[in-house]
Amino acid sequence: MIKISCCKNATKIFDNYQLDIYYCGMIQVEVVLSPALLHLADVKDKNVVVVDILRATSTIVTAIHEGATSVKTFLAPEEALLLKTEGYITAGESNGHKIEGFDIGNSPFECMNGRVKNQKLALTTTNGTKCFEAAEKALARKIFAGSFLNIKALAKHLVTEGQDVVIICAGWKDKVNMEDSLFAGALVEEMQTLGNLNIDCDSSLICMDLYNCVKNNLMEYLKKSSHYKRLSYLSHDEDMIFCLQYAVFDIVAELKQGEIIGLSN
Repeated sequence: MIKISCCKNATKIFDNYQLDIYYCGMIQVEVVLSPALLHLADVKDKNVVVVDILRATSTIVTAIHEGATSVKTFLAPEEALLLKTEGYITAGESNGHKIEGFDIGNSPFECMNGRVKNQKLALTTTNGTKCFEAAEKALARKIFAGSFLNIKALAKHLVTEGQDVVIICAGWKDKVNMEDSLFAGALVEEMQTLGNLNIDCDSSLICMDLYNCVKNNLMEYLKKSSHYKRLSYLSHDEDMIFCLQYAVFDIVAELKQGEIIGLSN
């Protein structure tokens, strides 16, 4: 009998030899730079992290930290608005603007001061919320909301689970953007300090290299980006400063039975 260590559990027969192949704890990580590229990734049975740093997933994580019971995401505003009659707080934006008729917009600050404590949110946004549904349709094993705010807690949880990970960047209307790509690089870097990763995905390597080049001056670098300029024009500068805080919440936000809930780390 020949024993071989590799990255998956398996037993195979080669040339009449039984090969016992043992799991060695290697986690494969892939970054999808835009939802438009998701069809090229193998998501099935993998842990997925949805990323919309400015601002959907940052708002989701903040809401959970501030005591919200759950956050349910929607593609269309009219779908979210229907849950207002069921007691949900309706939250969302379209092209950066709060949606008319909604209780709050898509800002972490609107989830503070007890506003969402013990409440359920129905959230719709331009970019981020559609990625949760896309990950579900692709048969992801588990789906998490990723943000700089809880990056250490999320990285620890993913490494502890020991499953392959796909990071989906929401981008801007299916285009690649800076902030989500930078977070993807930061998350891979954070996971690499905690566990044994297999990184043979070029997009993961690109994101890591970019993050390491600018991590000491992240906000200044992001001022070049299209979405920073867009949100700054709409007077959302404070939101962006808040969303780039590193590891200030010790929670994990996971999609379970159609709603995102908090897990204590």
